[in-house]
Amino acid sequence: MTASVDAGTVSRADARRNRALVLAAAQRAFAEQGVSVSLAEVARRAGVGAGTVYRHFPTKSDLLEAVMQQRIDRLAKLAADHLGARDAGAAFFAFCRAVIATTPGNQALCDIVQSDDGWPRTLLAGAGVRFHRAVAALLASAKQQGAVRADIELDDVLAIFTGCVAIQQLRKTEGGVDRTAAIVLDALRAQPGGVSVTKQVDETRNESADRNGSGGADEHCPICHALVPQTGIGRRARYCSAACRQKAHRRRVATAG
Repeated sequence: MTASVDAGTVSRADARRNRALVLAAAQRAFAEQGVSVSLAEVARRAGVGAGTVYRHFPTKSDLLEAVMQQRIDRLAKLAADHLGARDAGAAFFAFCRAVIATTPGNQALCDIVQSDDGWPRTLLAGAGVRFHRAVAALLASAKQQGAVRADIELDDVLAIFTGCVAIQQLRKTEGGVDRTAAIVLDALRAQPGGVSVTKQVDETRNESADRNGSGGADEHCPICHALVPQTGIGRRARYCSAACRQKAHRRRVATAG
């Protein structure tokens, strides 16, 4: 009896291990070659027999759904892990950057989900609900601390994810968030001195000097006092880096509070 139980336990452990190997291999294969990759190729990459793949995933659609569910649940867990951080704003934007930086490699799967082919299925739809709830909670926490504009809703965040991922693909950016995508993401940040959509007046800034160009070629960053080079194109830069801009924002929020 004991030997039979032990054998069954080992068998189940092997099955779980093989399933995990297949999912990991499928994730890489779909990212590199698209969804046209064969199950035989997935089996080769996983180091298992084709029969093992078919036992766990009888069709490619089953495998696609499982890979997408795993991906979405991982993002939901990432959002949940960031919830409760002391700096809710920093946690929210760190999560957003992670989503934007890692999603382009999964675009082939996203295209399948958005196609008119019976998706999303029940399993995938459940993962989507969990993801939306986790992101909504993270967003609410960041808004409560004044780090994100009060008029921002979950649909806005999801739309910005889509736009920023498209930018990442266009620029072929790997290993981080593209500068333009970061600019778009910054649109979610609370405006200094208020929470409305329109621009708020920053009394510490000489707006007239910015408009008429009388502020000189370079200005000093009000946070670290380093020189802020000006390109002569568009709005004049006030801070030397995104880090200093964020520090200034936190000071303004603290003062307003």
